[in-house]
Amino acid sequence: MAVAMMNDRDLEFMLYELFDSESLINRARYQDHDRLTFNEVINTAKAIAEKHFLPIRQKLDTHQPTFDGKKVHLIPELKPAIDAVNESGIGSATADYDLDGMQLPPIIASAAGAYLSVAGGVGLGYNMLTTANANLLEAHASDEIIETWVKPMRAGRFMGTMAMTEPSSGSGLGDLTTKAVKAEDGSYRISGNKIFISGGDHDLSENIVHLVLARLEGAPKGVKGISLFVVPKFLLNDDGTVGADNEVALAGLFHKMGGRAQTSTALSFGEKNGSVGYLVGKEHCGLKYMFHMMNEARIMVGTSGAVLAVAGYQYSLDYAKNRPQGRLPSCKDPLSSMVNIIEHADVRRMLLAQKAYAEGALALVLYGTQLSDDEKTAETKEQRETAQVLLDFLTPIIKTWPSEYGPKANSYAIQVMGGHGYINEHPVEMFYRDNRLNPIHEGTTGIQSLDLITRKVPMNNGKGYSATINEILKTIEVAKQYQSLSEFVDQLAEAVATLQLTTQAVLTAMSTKNIDLALANSVKYLELFGHVIIAWLWLKQGIVATKALTDQPHEADEFFYRGKLQALQYFYRFELPHINVWSKVLTSGDSTSFDMQAQWF
Repeated sequence: MAVAMMNDRDLEFMLYELFDSESLINRARYQDHDRLTFNEVINTAKAIAEKHFLPIRQKLDTHQPTFDGKKVHLIPELKPAIDAVNESGIGSATADYDLDGMQLPPIIASAAGAYLSVAGGVGLGYNMLTTANANLLEAHASDEIIETWVKPMRAGRFMGTMAMTEPSSGSGLGDLTTKAVKAEDGSYRISGNKIFISGGDHDLSENIVHLVLARLEGAPKGVKGISLFVVPKFLLNDDGTVGADNEVALAGLFHKMGGRAQTSTALSFGEKNGSVGYLVGKEHCGLKYMFHMMNEARIMVGTSGAVLAVAGYQYSLDYAKNRPQGRLPSCKDPLSSMVNIIEHADVRRMLLAQKAYAEGALALVLYGTQLSDDEKTAETKEQRETAQVLLDFLTPIIKTWPSEYGPKANSYAIQVMGGHGYINEHPVEMFYRDNRLNPIHEGTTGIQSLDLITRKVPMNNGKGYSATINEILKTIEVAKQYQSLSEFVDQLAEAVATLQLTTQAVLTAMSTKNIDLALANSVKYLELFGHVIIAWLWLKQGIVATKALTDQPHEADEFFYRGKLQALQYFYRFELPHINVWSKVLTSGDSTSFDMQAQWF
């Protein structure tokens, strides 16, 4: 069953109508590019996805990596697929020219990566983590480290990871115990254990560059005592070739519900003499540096949630248009022809839900990706600062909303297809399993909700919170020009008022009452805020669609824009009203979960 991986027309809409990515060529960094080169890169990624990854997608899922006690074994078809990505340059698409990059806007690289992610699943995770690793080092490491480790990663010779989680501390990084001891030559000796390290061992590259969080002897307790180190799997010879083993041992593999193409590893560092590590930046600043990679990874997680939702929607939509089954309730003739299931209203409801979730999530992650670019390349200092403030504030929502509602969309895709959706002859059940990881890694939903309400909202006297509200209000003012959008304008304005009332109630409770109780329903606050953000982005899409329809487009575009407006209507009528229930729970300080005792379960 050949089905489009992504909706090409929708991606074009997002890039060039909603976010006006073509205007980026006016920035000095991108002056060598134009819309043609942007599309060439996207089409190249699509071609690689179709040629190298789609044929092995199911095999990547059904043949998990294995460990024989000495070596990891992956299916042999993955390496040429990864090599094709590296050879195309897409793996380093956003990097500087002098680091063998293309200097492409991140939003274009993200669009290109969407096709690869849908076709290759987390098989692309090896490349994506390497890119994030290299980006961190370019921002915070010495020139020597960049020359030694980043350039081979950009060239595809080495790959990279982030090694944070430990068996005893999990997400509580302040409790990590991995040790770092300074050696006479200025390097460090690292010893400790890490778990759930994605891409922690494989044979896809000559070397693996681990970014390891560790604690120096005598360092302060908690997160303030953490430093960051480059710890390669193999040391290098003087000529830059791969040399001796660096005591980075694979202790075992974890076997996952989904996302099976990428190894998830338990690693042991320095069991004998200590693994050689190289300090990144300054001592005790490791978590600050690692947040550079973590925040980038959080946008990648959100993007994964969005594109897998899009892929499942595309697949189930195609199925619904071509699967005859049953008759409408108004038809009483048992001899009449069956209708395709898309004619059944409940199927259309589930497809609309998928469209609202998937295309709303895609707009959010592309917006976040563009903000990450604007904070570096926007024309004015004020624009760069505003982008930085918005991105920092919105990151918990960018990570979480697509990763929570992406699997919901995939669940609907399975339901649309009925029994066919539940079997692995079709990929929608795989999309669901792959997507189910996204609410867990790079900070669980609960952790992200606490970050949002305890840190991001009050930070800098509410600067990020206020900036976000102002952006929404600006869109409301623009939308007022279009009478057909008045229903949604009024509803979004009411939603903003509800959000503000709820925010103030939670902040007050945090400062005047039991803070544990005040934060007991923090996930509902994040979900409420996320719904307002998605509603805002759907209104922005509605403005573009409404304006385009006044220009009397050709039939295919007319249908496309009307579909946008119908999804907008669905989200506002079926989804946004939920925030009123969540607000009541939060403003009343509901203690149902908080009061439950462990002994009562």
